[in-house]
Amino acid sequence: MKTRILVFTLIIISISISTASADEPLLNQLDLTDTYIEGMPILEESLPDPSIHTVVDGDNLFDIAAAYNISVDLLIEWNGLTDHVIYPKDRLVLSSDTKLVKHPNSIPPDGPGIEMTVEATAYTAYCYGCIGITAYGIDLRANPEEKVIAVDPTVIPLGTKVWVEGYGEAIAGDTGGAIKGNRIDVFIPTYDGAIEWGRQEIILKIME
Repeated sequence: MKTRILVFTLIIISISISTASADEPLLNQLDLTDTYIEGMPILEESLPDPSIHTVVDGDNLFDIAAAYNISVDLLIEWNGLTDHVIYPKDRLVLSSDTKLVKHPNSIPPDGPGIEMTVEATAYTAYCYGCIGITAYGIDLRANPEEKVIAVDPTVIPLGTKVWVEGYGEAIAGDTGGAIKGNRIDVFIPTYDGAIEWGRQEIILKIME
């Protein structure tokens, strides 16, 4: 009797599994793996371009050329350099076949204007002693998206529109006690951003 009940139970279970399989097919391990991978976003590892070198503190053209087994003269030629001066974050191509796509903020706008080389540091609207309102009357705390530089008004008058390499178009809207001669301060909304900017020698173009 027990044997008959056991056989009958197994038959019922078998029929139930067959019915479920017809309505909702079971996935084997391979199918499950394929479905899982198909539904997942593919993450591509971002690797540095081996044909481009990003300059860091302490780099010089001689060491870079030696590291990549090329001559300094070719490095200068490929990158359109006029001297041996390079700065951190500069990107140097290491082959005549490599072309850098320059960011718009690194290309001076067309049209008349006066270009000059300046030393540029950065500041925020929340620096020590700052009230957030520039000498030209711009409230930087209320308008953190504004592009403003501090200048020596005897060199660049307040209100002048300028283009700053690596920063873009801005207005000469502030002054500072340490800003004398060909030196500027660029307004950066965040402290970390200002620290990252550091001190750079860049090109400035007076647009009007």
